[in-house]
Amino acid sequence: MYDKKQVIGGPIVINGRTLSLSRAVRAGDFVYLTGQIPMKDGAVMTDGNIEDQTHAVLGDIHNTLALAGCELSDVVKSMIWLRDRNDFPGFNAVYGEYFPNEPPARSAIVNELLVDVRIEIEVIAYKPEVSA
Repeated sequence: MYDKKQVIGGPIVINGRTLSLSRAVRAGDFVYLTGQIPMKDGAVMTDGNIEDQTHAVLGDIHNTLALAGCELSDVVKSMIWLRDRNDFPGFNAVYGEYFPNEPPARSAIVNELLVDVRIEIEVIAYKPEVSA
């Protein structure tokens, strides 16, 4: 039983700097992921189009969820931040590849991001403990 907060994954290191946040946290039957930005070999991925960056982010989300014993199909809510509204169609096409059936509830906004990327995605997954 998950009776207390559990930090998932190791520290997040970007461009050699350890950030003061958790990759993911399990609280009861829910797993909350920190907003993910596109990364490549431990560095912020500032190049690439929206499709490339969306694949990078959703691949990292998949890997982080796996550390918590979850799959993409366990995601119940996603929040999307895009730098440019014109990126929405490309983002949406890639997103649909990762959530082809029963997709999670989703919000998306256009906003200036804190780093020079095109997208950030945050998700919440629901995975009840299986009783033995």
